[in-house]
Amino acid sequence: MKDFEAGAVVRAIGLMSGTSMDGIDAALVETDGERIVSLGSTLQVPYTPEERRCLTAAVAAAREVSRRDIRSGALGEAEAMLTRRHAAAVSELMVRNGLDGKEIALIGFHGQTVLHRPDLRLTVQLGDGQALANAVGVPVVCDFRARDVEAGGQGAPLAPVFHRALAENAALPMPLAFVNIGGVANVTWIGADRRLIAFDTGPGNAMLDDWAMRHTGRTMDENGALARAGHVSQAVLETLLRHPYFAQTPPKSLDRNDFSIAALAGLSPEDGAATLSAFTDAAIVLAARHFPQPPRLWVLCGGGARNPVLVETLKRLTASPVILADEAGWAVEFIEAQAFAFMAVRSVYGLPISYPGTTGVPKPMSGGRLYHPQPEKHTRPDTMSASG
Repeated sequence: MKDFEAGAVVRAIGLMSGTSMDGIDAALVETDGERIVSLGSTLQVPYTPEERRCLTAAVAAAREVSRRDIRSGALGEAEAMLTRRHAAAVSELMVRNGLDGKEIALIGFHGQTVLHRPDLRLTVQLGDGQALANAVGVPVVCDFRARDVEAGGQGAPLAPVFHRALAENAALPMPLAFVNIGGVANVTWIGADRRLIAFDTGPGNAMLDDWAMRHTGRTMDENGALARAGHVSQAVLETLLRHPYFAQTPPKSLDRNDFSIAALAGLSPEDGAATLSAFTDAAIVLAARHFPQPPRLWVLCGGGARNPVLVETLKRLTASPVILADEAGWAVEFIEAQAFAFMAVRSVYGLPISYPGTTGVPKPMSGGRLYHPQPEKHTRPDTMSASG
């Protein structure tokens, strides 16, 4: 059993399965919970079509959930599958880097969000932390959002504390805005005084992915090709932007299904994709209304940062320069996974992961739940039972 001494530099693995439901991102990070000593190897594991169907069924089932511990039916099946797949991803990342469980101090396991209703003090992330710890023989921190939501916070976004550490390491100009375009898009504004303001801006990839799947059978609009072939419906875009979420002041957060593609009925596949891309961009630009000062630089990360149509439009709409995280020396797709490695270390050291300006909690607070491996229950990922 590992002991954790605050301030010690340790190696951790972060795991992220985002609202896009496209796969698992895994990343190695060395940190003391304050400084990022190094960003190591990364791994991306796509879900199979069957696994995505399993997750989609879990999201649908979660709409009827009133308690976050319910795991019956589709929810239990999805959690078991997710835990097995994450355990396999951890094992593969360690093998590729010649590491064993003794050389990894912690795993930060985000899990899969299937329901996010902070107004009801309810957020549900699937993933069995104890089963994962047993399978890989490494302590696991998970359930990062629960304590924040119980305290009246939004439970999201949580990566801002990591965004600030990245920006300070790189000595980037402040104020700075990070935009993560995952299934839902979120922004982090970092002031010159280290102040953090963060919130979900609106849809990221989720609506566009769903539209592409419905009309093309593909899991995404790869390289923005579908959107580039279409035209934006200004009438539909204006309807989408009248959603009451945009009138709310931060802190605020979203569930994957808070927006509906119903407004796009009658649009061609190409025009629908163009309109949804424009919706994501317009919502990000609107976020700047809530910044105390305009950012001197926008940094884009997340899967949506690989969509050239989204990026080109943002560059036209923002007054300040826009760069991809790659251009600052970071991995566009893996910042969220790296963030949960960083937050796992902060969690065991008792350091805050959420703040009044990022989630609306009354005061800075730590979060996450630590699971130590139970050696007598150690099971290799490839032999884990369906029940996890």
